[in-house]
Amino acid sequence: MSTQATEPPPAVFTARDLVTDQDIRWCPGCGDYSILKQVQTVLPELGLPREKIVFVSGIGCSSRFPYYMNTYGMHSIHGRATAIATGLKLSRPDLNVWVVSGDGDSFSIGGNHFIHTLRKNPDLNLLVFNNQIYGLTKGQFSPTSPRGQVTKSSPLGAVEHPFNPAALALGADATFVARSADRDQKHLQAMIRRAAAHRGTSFLEIYQNCNVFNDGAFSLFTDRQTREDHVLYLEHGAPLTFGPGRRKGIRLRDSGPEVVDLDAAGLSESDLWIHDETDLFKAGLLARFFGDPRGIDDPFPRPFGVFYAVTRPTLEDEVHAQISGARSRSGQGKLDALISGENTWEIK
Repeated sequence: MSTQATEPPPAVFTARDLVTDQDIRWCPGCGDYSILKQVQTVLPELGLPREKIVFVSGIGCSSRFPYYMNTYGMHSIHGRATAIATGLKLSRPDLNVWVVSGDGDSFSIGGNHFIHTLRKNPDLNLLVFNNQIYGLTKGQFSPTSPRGQVTKSSPLGAVEHPFNPAALALGADATFVARSADRDQKHLQAMIRRAAAHRGTSFLEIYQNCNVFNDGAFSLFTDRQTREDHVLYLEHGAPLTFGPGRRKGIRLRDSGPEVVDLDAAGLSESDLWIHDETDLFKAGLLARFFGDPRGIDDPFPRPFGVFYAVTRPTLEDEVHAQISGARSRSGQGKLDALISGENTWEIK
């Protein structure tokens, strides 16, 4: 009989065990409720004990998330959640670390931290709630608000060009980029599972309705009457089809992508663009299917799903390998020797 010590199996918990005793202080009808529910539904499937799970947030409505998750968590400072989470992951690689943020928190004051986290690729899961408005501070336009949007800080309409989050993430060499919506519960659960399974930084943009300050911002993509014609679900290895009966599709031509009607053009699904999550160039094209949110002058449907997913060494793996290599060459260091150093200067 082996006498080798083994760790006990992870404690089993349910979605109910993740509910805290805190009163949820989101507005009634806010899309954040749905996102919270889907995260609480998926997390028990990971097979991890709750003490190995951490949620880190910045500032904003979404950033109240750690209070409502019965795991470890930190409500940090504006725009710095990714930096804090990176430090945590470097010091404790065994933890399952999630970052919850909003479009203002991530793309405005936290913009630099966001892009540098993606290029460094620590094993973090970034959930960014995009409602195209500053909700917590009562309705100013945000970095993702479309041009012309009338808000409390843009009464004549926003004149700034908005960020395209998927294109921004791909430009920062993210290893996982996906999009879902608060009202599409099954799809959102599937994307959370994919993000959790990814080794490296996963970026999941979630269209989230702010029913008080920006109600209906994404109704074109979430309402049953319109989403069939305006949503393109991405599935690795499958043709890009959409519309009633999925009889519309995307074809790649020399001039670029184009929308085709399969029946009118006499085409089959084999003539269409086949989605490949590992193709960065095509992921970049899909990210540019990003026209007016009202569908005006926009021939392309909005993609939902995984745009891009590849593997690359994680930041913590690289750092700890470097430390191990230094120790094997030079032995365990001593703090006093490091502080005193070999070089001294006399100041006269």
